[in-house]
Amino acid sequence: MKNIFVLCTGRCGSVSLARALDYAENYTCGHETRSQFVGQKRFDYPANHIEVDNRLSWLLGRLDNAFGKDAFYVHLKRDISKTAESFAKRFDKGIMAAYHTAILMQGRKKNPDLDPLDFCLDYCNTVNDNIMHFLRDKPYQLTVHMENMDAQLPELWCAIEAEGDVELALKEFDNKHNASNV
Repeated sequence: MKNIFVLCTGRCGSVSLARALDYAENYTCGHETRSQFVGQKRFDYPANHIEVDNRLSWLLGRLDNAFGKDAFYVHLKRDISKTAESFAKRFDKGIMAAYHTAILMQGRKKNPDLDPLDFCLDYCNTVNDNIMHFLRDKPYQLTVHMENMDAQLPELWCAIEAEGDVELALKEFDNKHNASNV
């Protein structure tokens, strides 16, 4: 098949999906495996690899230049309220700290009346809109919802022609991975 990229906001089950997709015997699979690299090295994924990395949503132009219409793209989504609430628990860490202090140029400081959840929802909407725009011309794509994984993982498994035990892969969703109790 092709390389597969799972694009998402983060805090939406990406670690669980990566663990499930690791059961595909005809692919390698990783979660944020090249996130520390810059330049071309950032996109030097091996052939027949599934990469789950929410940071790719900020590098979509470069991802398009590297893989374009030759890759299969998965837009992983989770209920936006639950995703935002999970980010709110980590408001001053990671991407949320960067979003409300740098990307929005001191947005929290200049809008002290706004609840942190407002920023988290704005972040989630921004990332999902960026991904949807990126996918508008991609022939190989599927949107999957964490809440429907029982039905959608087998659909994804078939779409990417994965080999291996999808029933065993589904059991990964019985475990909490990287949870923040939301």
